[in-house]
Amino acid sequence: MMNAIDLPDAIPLFPLPGALLLPRGTLPLHIFEPRYLQMIEDCLKTPGRLIGMILPRNHGEDEAELAPIGCAGRLTGFSETEDGRYLITLTGISRFRLMGARDGFTPYIMGEVEWDEFSGDLHGPDHDRGLQRESFFALLSRFFEANGMDTDWDSLRDAEDELLINSLSMLMPLSPEDKQALLEAPNLTVRRETLLTLMDFSLRSGGEGEESLQ
Repeated sequence: MMNAIDLPDAIPLFPLPGALLLPRGTLPLHIFEPRYLQMIEDCLKTPGRLIGMILPRNHGEDEAELAPIGCAGRLTGFSETEDGRYLITLTGISRFRLMGARDGFTPYIMGEVEWDEFSGDLHGPDHDRGLQRESFFALLSRFFEANGMDTDWDSLRDAEDELLINSLSMLMPLSPEDKQALLEAPNLTVRRETLLTLMDFSLRSGGEGEESLQ
């Protein structure tokens, strides 16, 4: 586990629409653009092997068009295909606030970042004492059915609070704005409440269901 003194003040940024990483979550990625292939190679040479996942606004990749908050992941899985692409896995470490871009010679963005307001991300799994699993899964089942989705329900029901809520937040077919709201939630309880609101709103908008769950 990393601690605050291991976190650098600048990290490479990977803007990717719709891709959400949360602390202790895992995100598989397929890397094929030349600039991001170089980013991975450079990352492997650093002690922390950190990459900042960040959502772009309006599909832009300039620093001014990036969300203010992202999540850094440690490169924990790596393989190379025969045609030179990389298949990697990032494990979420901590969220960060983007302060600006660092001038340099890399083809990708190096972000100046601050970590202090997210120090709790380094303290281990969060818990949600207000989670009412029966009503949560009732709404989740309706949402999955309405969106033609399926899952391993037994594994999902057995998951710990953080794994359950964060995994769903990362995997749900939600807008970038909704994903950003889930990322910025100050704790697991607020993230679960936000997720419930988003699912309920989606069902109502689609004419599915009429009851609201707290």
